[in-house]
Amino acid sequence: MQKNNLYKGSLSTIVLKLLTDNGKMYGYQITREVEKITAGQLVITEGALYPTLHKLEAKGLLNVEIKKVNNRPRKYYFLTENGKKESLNLLNEMRAFIRNLDVLLNPEFL
Repeated sequence: MQKNNLYKGSLSTIVLKLLTDNGKMYGYQITREVEKITAGQLVITEGALYPTLHKLEAKGLLNVEIKKVNNRPRKYYFLTENGKKESLNLLNEMRAFIRNLDVLLNPEFL
């Protein structure tokens, strides 16, 4: 991930949002999609992504499906029912946080 610590606390929300929008994705695909969407402004490293994926899986928010691609196993992650609910909750929390942060940073727009 970029050196900016603000993104670290948002990684779970980012992953859940991508899986909400795209269904099944594998790790490298997630990193590439984030870079594409942010025009390279946000880079997620494997060292940040995979612990997050494992944590979400351990919480029962993600399931894993392993498929062979070019004779190599590839892990696809997708949301469980609880993951779909948690994704919605986290996205709503993030939107509210961004709105409040915007008010704090731009008080003249009140």
